[in-house]
Amino acid sequence: MSNYYPKLFLILKKGYRKKDFWSDLFAGVTVGIVALPLAMAFAIASGVPPARGLYTAIVAGFLISFLGGSRVQIGGPTGAFVVIVFGIVQKYGYDGLVVAMVLAGLMLIAMGLARFGVMIKYIPYPVTVGFTSGIALIIFSSQMRDFLGLQMKAVPAHFFEKWGAYAQHLSTWNPYALGIGILSLGIFLWFRKKYPRLPGAILAVLIASLLVWIFDLPVETIQSRFGDVPRTLPAPHFPSFSLTQIRNVFPEAVTIALLAAIESLLSAVVADGMIGGRHKSNVELMAQGVANIASAAFGGIPATGAIARTATNVKSGAKTPVAGIIHAVTLGLFLFILGPYAGYIPLATLAAILIVVAWNMSEKDHFKYLLRAPKGDIAILLSVFTLTVAIDLTVAVQVGVVMAAFLFMKRMSEVTTVGAHSILLEDENGEETEPMEEKELPKDVEVFEINGPFFFGVADKLKDVLDELEKPAKAFILRMRHVPAVDATGLHALEELFYKCKRHGTTLILSGVNRQPKEAMQKVGLDKRIGTENIFPHFDLALERARNITRVIKSA
Repeated sequence: MSNYYPKLFLILKKGYRKKDFWSDLFAGVTVGIVALPLAMAFAIASGVPPARGLYTAIVAGFLISFLGGSRVQIGGPTGAFVVIVFGIVQKYGYDGLVVAMVLAGLMLIAMGLARFGVMIKYIPYPVTVGFTSGIALIIFSSQMRDFLGLQMKAVPAHFFEKWGAYAQHLSTWNPYALGIGILSLGIFLWFRKKYPRLPGAILAVLIASLLVWIFDLPVETIQSRFGDVPRTLPAPHFPSFSLTQIRNVFPEAVTIALLAAIESLLSAVVADGMIGGRHKSNVELMAQGVANIASAAFGGIPATGAIARTATNVKSGAKTPVAGIIHAVTLGLFLFILGPYAGYIPLATLAAILIVVAWNMSEKDHFKYLLRAPKGDIAILLSVFTLTVAIDLTVAVQVGVVMAAFLFMKRMSEVTTVGAHSILLEDENGEETEPMEEKELPKDVEVFEINGPFFFGVADKLKDVLDELEKPAKAFILRMRHVPAVDATGLHALEELFYKCKRHGTTLILSGVNRQPKEAMQKVGLDKRIGTENIFPHFDLALERARNITRVIKSA
């Protein structure tokens, strides 16, 4: 049970030092300031009011640090969810999003309890780069209305329709909005380059907001579009769930769960590299699940580990999860004290911040690198990227994982071979000794070998081996020393080979059966059908058995 203890509990149990608190306090306040504009910007990009982003950063950010498996992980809304959240809200409204978040949260908790934390690393790299780059392009595209100040009532959800609408309304661009956007972008980038420890995003927000307020510039702000930002968290509430709603949003819930798991564990790995620590992946998944359910209850949006904010936390001197808790408290104090003033923030400034976020998410270097990878990986990368941009993130992830699975099966089937092989005798310890051609092999004995995992992708290679022989052999030795594992289809192929040998009057002999294949055969009783007297650990014993069979037949 101790494997599921949150990192914070273990740290407090060992003793929390005063100097660590001061380091955590500074880091928590710093990352809270950095998270402030990002939380509102991600909410707006997701098609919901900015306050929902703050609710998420406060509630989910607190729980991810309090219950999580990383020392310095910062949780909250991220760009990865923008596309999927926007689509759900457009189709099913905010209540549909809440249902999807609760389902995703339950899935994440189940993944943690089932110890799936280590399995997330099996999500293929071209899939993650493909959808991350696609999300970045969509986030960039979604900011053009506010960055240019276009007079549009609504922006289409799909990528190509979105740019078509921009082209139709380009004549309505607002030079003041564009100027504020470019100024905000310049301030953000300048501070990030010259003074990276200062929160460039919040400085850009402050300067741009002051300019709009002092000069009364005709620029759309949070208040003009969404009204005042509330000063408190809403009371926890869940809408009524229906089977129809669950059925409708279930695929999107799976995508939210996968994205939350992947990004949070990637962020935790990055943090481990920066502090020399080691996170508890299954605990982290469970914390993400609880945080997303709580975020839904308090009117938030999906949350996960945020790599950029986690890195800021570490660089600011964070030592323990207390820093993440302070980050959430900082945002809560902002909401309570300065919430009404958030209405003065220009939307063009938030658009500029998200343009930088999109650039950082674009994975351009990794994308270029993968374009030099094998053709199968390139096909997965481009398919996932194109589907994310042109159709839907859920479809892109599903198709990408399936394509990667088929590619893996193809490659494994190419590695595994079945056929006559260069045979070497073995001594009693299983060590190869001398070439077979230097020993006398009985004429009525054939030897074939399987090299590699024997699974459904290669099972058909075994079916026709007897037909390759000029005449049926009296004994057929199948060497399996290089077969580390066999699945149900492989077992079925072995059974078919056994019955085929039986029809031909041939005795099937297995040599060098490893532990997993042996246990699998025992479970289905195949070892008894073949005969335990025909299964040997080494080839020389199998060959002696084959010679005895041919002698008996000749003498008969």
